[in-house]
Amino acid sequence: MVDPFLNVVGLCGDRTEAEWPLTGGLQSVFLKDEVLEQARKNIISWNICLKGVLKLGHNELAHSLFEEMPERDVVSWNSMFSWYASCDHGDIAWVRFWQMLHTGVKPSAYTFSILISMVSYSLHGKELHGGMIKSGLIRSNVVLGNSLIDMYSKLGIIDYAFGVFLTMDNLDMISWNSMIVGCSKCGRGELALRQFTLMRSSGYPSDEFTCSAIITCCTNLRNLEKGKQIFALCIKVGFLSNSIISSAIIDLFSKCNRLELSVRLFNELNRLDSEVCNSMISSYASHDNGENALQLLVRMLRANIRPTEFTHSSVLASISGLPVEQGTQIHSLVVKSGFERDYIVGSSIVDMYSKVGLIDCAITFFASMSLRDIISWNTMILGLVHNGRSADALETFMNLCRSGLPPDRISFAGVLLACSYGGFVDEGTAVFSKMECSYGVKPCYEHYSTLVDMLCQAGRFDEAIEATKRMPQLRESTIWGTLLHACLVHGDVRLAEKVGERLTELEPQLSLPYTVLAHIYEMRGQWEDTVRVRETMKRNVATKVGGCSWIVLKGQLYTFMAEQLHHHASKDIYTVLELFALDKNEITAVELSEADVD
Repeated sequence: MVDPFLNVVGLCGDRTEAEWPLTGGLQSVFLKDEVLEQARKNIISWNICLKGVLKLGHNELAHSLFEEMPERDVVSWNSMFSWYASCDHGDIAWVRFWQMLHTGVKPSAYTFSILISMVSYSLHGKELHGGMIKSGLIRSNVVLGNSLIDMYSKLGIIDYAFGVFLTMDNLDMISWNSMIVGCSKCGRGELALRQFTLMRSSGYPSDEFTCSAIITCCTNLRNLEKGKQIFALCIKVGFLSNSIISSAIIDLFSKCNRLELSVRLFNELNRLDSEVCNSMISSYASHDNGENALQLLVRMLRANIRPTEFTHSSVLASISGLPVEQGTQIHSLVVKSGFERDYIVGSSIVDMYSKVGLIDCAITFFASMSLRDIISWNTMILGLVHNGRSADALETFMNLCRSGLPPDRISFAGVLLACSYGGFVDEGTAVFSKMECSYGVKPCYEHYSTLVDMLCQAGRFDEAIEATKRMPQLRESTIWGTLLHACLVHGDVRLAEKVGERLTELEPQLSLPYTVLAHIYEMRGQWEDTVRVRETMKRNVATKVGGCSWIVLKGQLYTFMAEQLHHHASKDIYTVLELFALDKNEITAVELSEADVD
């Protein structure tokens, strides 16, 4: 029989230290010899004492008590594992787990369920899975099976999740939901939809969580038709009153470019709550409808609905097409609401000021941020780049590296763009060379594209061609198109011929290289080659509507077509650009002429 005193100790674990009648709290009680004497009676007494100490957060005392226990059973270890999980000490829990196995204590189902929640490496997860199979718990315990499915899904090993799912003797709704969510998170949306269909045909009912996961899956796939079917199911079973479901459907319609359906559903719901309003504001923002986003924010405030950090971030994202004063007003509201120190909101404020051209305000706010994450730094770097402050963007990137926060793929894309725009070719190549070796960021297409463009602008074609040989093959033709334009600008006709021939091999349906080659051959008097290229162009290049941009000046429409060599008044345009370049002491482009061909 357990001593009544120990029952009191266990119950006191549910109280705060301030509620203890004795001065000094629980620690002063346990230091008394008679208390330890009571605990030494049996292992149950020890476990009760340990549980009480852990609940009150006396970490050092709990560790010393655990080490002093003459005998530890699975309950003792589970108490420690639960505390490690609550403190996010998964690495310590894993060491303790191996200590438990070496002492001969067999883990229980509860032990495995705690440890599964802390797994962050696939190797640890597979070892736990093997231990469960060895103990015979996995096939009959639905909770453990569901935990394993969830664990493998989070680790991105969806095949192992399916292996667990298919070997379970019993399944429940949580099993199916875990499998559907796992497929969706691993980018296997079509598979998630098939699992949902199989779940329905197997007689398992779907709940709000199931429908929410499937709607999100349809949103990621941009599958409007399937989403409408789930929408109809939600209406039929009465799930539309759930704010998470209705906000997910609004988001689905918006991301499938059917904003009018989002607005219609929002109006028909005839209710205002935080989730639904946030989803509608985000929809307005993504469709550049800032005025309606602001109006909905005003409605929320009048209805005494407190805006969240997501609300402020979405509204700030929609400000770019509105008067600047409205952006400053939202900033004031953010300060009043107490979200100014939030990472996401702070980054949105920097982004808003950058987009409306108030880059100095963005710099001032960024400097005032006490805590910055990588998104904040990236937003500041890109904001400086897009406002023509390339040198400041490069300096900000250097400050990021000095801060100890490792730059990511977007950070490098921003600083390379700054070096390209600012003409910092040596600095840009140095940054590119350090990406993988110093920071572990593997260069991808966007990094190579910016590097090649930067080298081409400087006329360093040999280095640019070497860079194209190292880059991934994805969209290689775009890089060669950049090289071709650069060769023409710098007057390197011989290299332009080689690049044009290479581009016709990669993209035979592209008209630009044929036009350039025909123009070069014509200037050289190679008439047979000119006719051959033009005939090849007629066979390979399909007639299509090309991309274009236009501007209206004094009632006259000027159109600039994609892949067009000569524009309206192109000579005057380049003359003005050369004047700008001379004013900035930059090297001017070399005009292509017949003298360059020979």
